[in-house]
Amino acid sequence: MSLPPALTSRLLRLRERLATHRPQEDTGRDPLVWAAVAVVVAPDPDSILFIRRAERRDDPWSGHMALPGGRRSGEDPDLVGTAIRETAEEVGLPLDPGDLAGILDDVVPRTPVLPPIAVRPYVFILPARPSLLPNPEVAATRWVALDHLLHAETYHTVELEIRGEPRRFPAYRVEEGIVWGMTERIVSSLLQLLA
Repeated sequence: MSLPPALTSRLLRLRERLATHRPQEDTGRDPLVWAAVAVVVAPDPDSILFIRRAERRDDPWSGHMALPGGRRSGEDPDLVGTAIRETAEEVGLPLDPGDLAGILDDVVPRTPVLPPIAVRPYVFILPARPSLLPNPEVAATRWVALDHLLHAETYHTVELEIRGEPRRFPAYRVEEGIVWGMTERIVSSLLQLLA
């Protein structure tokens, strides 16, 4: 039996920084619907798992690049349970709580047209990339290298039309599309821990 590859020095450093990071929790707004996402990081090369959400008329994030996750269910013991359940449902990945490296700052939408939702990001660092089995909510999965996300030409401002109005947003350009909005903010906070 072969052993899984060891974590890279960068992922070990990220694990150490997450262990001491004290996330900012959003408790100021009521009522908030709580959700959780899994920021799944694995080596070879060091990458983050993204999904592209399927196109659905009733989904305000339809077709967006995102992280596996979703709204808390009454059956979830806590928000980390939400992240684990949603990741298993969306991409067929049963996360092990032992791989939980830490929590990033809560994120809420910056626009009033989105639901009053708060997202808590949980970072899982895996020793190897697992096989994935996306469900119909997921149009595609993509491992995006940290080196690509950290490259100066990847991060820029994009103009998007929101409810008929052009607006500018910071974003990462990846092969499947652009990472912007709440997902961009989550990824940026993770990358700051690597700086």
